[in-house]
Amino acid sequence: MKTNIPLLFFLFSSFFSIAQQQADILIKNGKIIDGSGNSWFYGDIAISNGKISAIGYLNNIKANTIIDAKKQVVAPGFIDVHTHIEGDEKKTPTADNFIYDGVTTVITGNCGSSNVDIKKYFQFIDSLKLSINVASLIGHNDVREAVMGTANRIPTTIELNKMESLVAKAMQDGAMGFSTGLIYIPGTYAQTDEVVALAKIAAKYHGTYTSHIRSESQQVFAAIDEAINVGKAANMPVEISHFKIGKPYWGQSSKTLAMVEQARTEGFDVTIDQYPYTASSTALNSIIPSWALENGIDSILYRLHDPVIHKKIVDEMISDMEKRQRTDFSYAVVANFNADTNLNGKNISEINTLWGRKSSIPDEIETILQLIKKGGASMVFHSMDEADVENIMKYPFTMIASDSGIREFGVGIPHPRGYGTNAQVLGKYVRERNVIRLEDAIRRMTSLPAQKFGFKNRGLLREGMAADIVIFDPQTVNDESTYEKPHAYSKGFQYVIVNGKITVNNYKHTKVRNGMVLHGPGYILNK
Repeated sequence: MKTNIPLLFFLFSSFFSIAQQQADILIKNGKIIDGSGNSWFYGDIAISNGKISAIGYLNNIKANTIIDAKKQVVAPGFIDVHTHIEGDEKKTPTADNFIYDGVTTVITGNCGSSNVDIKKYFQFIDSLKLSINVASLIGHNDVREAVMGTANRIPTTIELNKMESLVAKAMQDGAMGFSTGLIYIPGTYAQTDEVVALAKIAAKYHGTYTSHIRSESQQVFAAIDEAINVGKAANMPVEISHFKIGKPYWGQSSKTLAMVEQARTEGFDVTIDQYPYTASSTALNSIIPSWALENGIDSILYRLHDPVIHKKIVDEMISDMEKRQRTDFSYAVVANFNADTNLNGKNISEINTLWGRKSSIPDEIETILQLIKKGGASMVFHSMDEADVENIMKYPFTMIASDSGIREFGVGIPHPRGYGTNAQVLGKYVRERNVIRLEDAIRRMTSLPAQKFGFKNRGLLREGMAADIVIFDPQTVNDESTYEKPHAYSKGFQYVIVNGKITVNNYKHTKVRNGMVLHGPGYILNK
């Protein structure tokens, strides 16, 4: 019988190649949850040159670094689709609060607030190097302010054209989509037609429309409808930010979710994101009438000192509290007040008493206006119901997002979501309350946001994809941050790997800064 020499040589060479295969990192014995939502399985993962090079039982692979992940979950790095890191990057480039919570990628530029020059911003991020990957949206509020200031009026044709040009350039420079913050100035002054016109520009570059909608309480149904209709008119995907429902509609989240589901049934790509807490956080200015904030601080102070206008502001705020069915402002807690940090952690009712005023809504409003006169404050608002939080979390197209910046450890009394969003879901809502399954929670943090925003090589554990990986103990992972003592990192993430580099090693941040800029689809189209 004739021997097939070429075949034997091929088989021997292949075997020799497998036997000698070398990786940079080899993760062994892990319970792999790949991000797809499918069941976990046991196996190993090899990492080479920043990418996943093999998955399975990898007994023939050698590595410079071996991680034993026995009894640990191995998952894709988490993608936080709703952050506000602008201004924090230089203070804490290691992004410890995100990294210790398993986050390897963030999308910033949300709520209509972003850098207008996305190219320049990305160059800054590239030169600085963070521990996390960064993508950005282009924000409507900053685009509008760059063209119109904080004017409360409809843009002229020339002004709208200028805004459209800014959005187009941002998309070409790599923005992921177009964001609005329709409770904030100057975005709150924009009519829907203006938003649609600018969204259509982003849609040309396959961007996503994300929105902090006009109302999350009294007008929440109309606000959701507007967001969905913008997506329909612009023919683009929609992401409704930090989906929630406040008073007087506690208990009606099933109705708001039904609106999203109806749009999806009709063929429109509408999804939502959520932080797993019953409190929100934003500026104190957000609770006074938006018309009073027009044209900057000098105009605001003028209105507050004018007796007639001052009374109009107070009367509207009293009416708003009646509609919200609230009897005081104790739900509003100061996170950071630069003029007097001794007030940090105190609620408006407590500050009102401290300042010698009567315990009444009008007096508490005067306290709020006094705080604004002194520079304003960042706030935590305890405004949601736990049953609604759980109901929204159960919806299969809800992503998990922090709505946070990079925390400067020990500064202020910020919302705990900046430290523990993902650990809160994995510990409280998966392990303790069984609201959603572990595999599905990870899908909400990984492949769902990757698919929504077009991260083609992240969000799943697959050969050839970027090696953004978290390894954590599902029995001990926990959110250690509280409203009273927020400055505490999440517990349970033993390893975090960003683009193939170990960034958390045995629960300790290595200070490695291997994150990169992630460009949107418009950038790819225009290369």
